[in-house]
Parts: sequence; C-alpha cells; structure tokens
Amino acid sequence: MYKKAIQQYAWLLGMMVCTLASVALGATDSVERWGLNMTEGVTPLSKEIYGLHMQIFWWCVAIGVVVFGVMFYTMIVHRKENGAKSSNFHESTSLEVAWTVIPFVILIIMAFPATSSLIKIYDTSESELDIVITGYQWKWKYEYLNQGVTFFSNLATPKDEIYNRVAKNPNYLLEVDEPLIIPIHKKVRFLITANDVIHAWWVPDLAVKKDAIPGFINESWAYVEEPGVYRGQCAELCGKDHGFMPIVVKAVPENEYDLWLAEKREVAEKIRALTEKTFTFDELYERGKVVYEKNCVSCHQANGEGVPGVFPAIAGSAIATGVVNNHLEIVVNGSSKNVAMQAFRDQLPEPDIAAVITYQRNAFGNNMGDSLQPIDVLNYKNK
Repeated sequence: MYKKAIQQYAWLLGMMVCTLASVALGATDSVERWGLNMTEGVTPLSKEIYGLHMQIFWWCVAIGVVVFGVMFYTMIVHRKENGAKSSNFHESTSLEVAWTVIPFVILIIMAFPATSSLIKIYDTSESELDIVITGYQWKWKYEYLNQGVTFFSNLATPKDEIYNRVAKNPNYLLEVDEPLIIPIHKKVRFLITANDVIHAWWVPDLAVKKDAIPGFINESWAYVEEPGVYRGQCAELCGKDHGFMPIVVKAVPENEYDLWLAEKREVAEKIRALTEKTFTFDELYERGKVVYEKNCVSCHQANGEGVPGVFPAIAGSAIATGVVNNHLEIVVNGSSKNVAMQAFRDQLPEPDIAAVITYQRNAFGNNMGDSLQPIDVLNYKNK
C-alpha cells in the first residue's frame, strides 16, 4: 500500500517540478505561446509589476516547497507500519507563536515592494499629455485635452472573417480603424469614463486596466520607451458585442506624433468647413451609405431589415418614412424606448448625420426623395 502512496507522491512532485520549470523559463516560446505567465509589458512600470509578480511567485514557491515537503516527508516516514507513534499533546505555545509570527513577517516583507509599486501605479501627476477615454457600446472615443483632436475608434475586422467566410488574420478582432497614437518618452495620463454602461480599458503591454464607469473618471498612465503597436480589449462584459470592442495603441517618436496631430487638426477643420457646405443629393446619399455601413449595419443589417424583436428595421419604418425632424431627433439623441439606439450627437459630425439620414430615407425602398443638409443638423443641435 505504501509503495502506491509513494508513487502518487512522486508523480505529484514531478508535476510540480515540471510546472515550476515551465514558469522559470518564462522567456521561452512555449511559455509565451501557452500563456503560462503574465505579460511583462513595454513600460518601466509594467516591467516593475512583472518583477514584483515573479518575486512574490518565488516566495510562494519556496513556502509551498517547505510546507509540502514537510507534509510528504511526515506522511511517508512517520507511518504506523514503521513503528511511529503519534504525539499526544493539547497545545504548544511555541508552535502557535511560530506559525503566527513567521507568516506575519513574510507578509510584511512582501508589503514593502508591493506598496512601492501601488504608489507608482496611482501617481498620475506631472503628465505631459492628457487623453480622455470614453467607452461606448461598442467603440472608444479618444479626446486629446487642449489639443483640439477627438475621434472614435471602431472594430476594423471584416464581417467575412467574423462569419467565417474567409480565414481569420493573426489580429482577429484586435484591429481598429483609428488607433490611439501616443508619443514615446512622454508620460501620458488616461482619464477613463463611459457614456452608457460599464466598460474597462485594458492594454496588458502598458499595464493599464481601468473600469470605465458612466459619471465617474478613473485615472491611469503610461510611459512607453520604444515605438510599437500594443493591443487590448474591453475587459468588462458590456453587452452582446462586447468581444467587438478592441483597443490599439500605437507609440511613435515625438516628431511623427506631431505630424499626426497636425493632420488630425486639419481633418477636424475640414469637417467643420463641410458643415457650411450645401451637398447635392447624390453626394449625401453616397456619403450616407459609407456612414451606415460603418455605424449602423451591425444592428439594422445591410438590407435595412433589422433583427426582429431586437433591432427595428429601417426599411419601411415609421421613423425613416415619417417627419424628417423625428428621424433627426432619434439619430442625434438616441431612443428612450430602445437603449440599444445610441445618441450619435457626439459620435458623428454634422455632415455624416445629414448624410446617413438622407441615405436611410431613400434606401431600402423608402424612396422619400428628401435630403438633409449639415447646417440643418447643426441648427437642430443648437436649439
């Protein structure tokens, strides 16, 4: 019987040794591929957190080896068939002091590096760039404070990949149309909130994971030393399309960042200028089709039929074939009856809102023959 027990203990110890060896080789391809360890990251803070993690891990390994070693040794050596007799005592003051004091001392030792890292994690002072990050269902809005740049970041994975019509690329569900651009060698502060439900902005390589809560602002920061593209996802179950809410951060040299910032400002100025332009019907229709396919198709479907019982149809709907101001109201301010219908007041510029309404009122067999100009949208917003 005891031989079988020894074999079982030996097997268990062997498994423990294999696990420890695999973690100890944390830089190897196999460990990275199977994800047996946390991400080291690319910022000084993320590397410090990783170092703290490994330090505490090896403390736990040492404690486990001592505790299980004593336990296995006792079970194997001090058996009744070997003539061992159990001790008969009620209390041992020395033993109770030892198993209280030793863990207490270990925890105190662990607390010093952990507290130091926590203080750094929450220290967002002296930032050189502030970015407000707002979670929407299901996209991210980035606003560069005092820089005049605001944009939305949407999933860019093709529908054909999502529905298995073509092969999936290596960054499946982790591609966006507008990545967050930050300069290297700058402390960037993130002010994280949400517009609708609770989201979570999580980029493992930056050691940033913060809840985005409506009505609250959480803070975090990053200091990236090397250019690169770093990916993450919403880490909160925020709705049916939660898995379609990726994050892409692109860290670039400062001169490249300045050029990008100037280009974004030019685009913003052009959009503001378009608000005063009078578009032809064909221009509005074509622009509206692009806007619809990017922002509306996931709910209302490519054919405008919607999803019965969940998302209303555009084709033949009372809104799209009714009074144009009612249509404008629901696109700009959302719907109080269907929370899935978001307010696009801040998500789309006036030319895009005018275009998508024009498209919806004349596509899918609606054929209303009317159109809306950007200035009409601006005047409606300013009422």
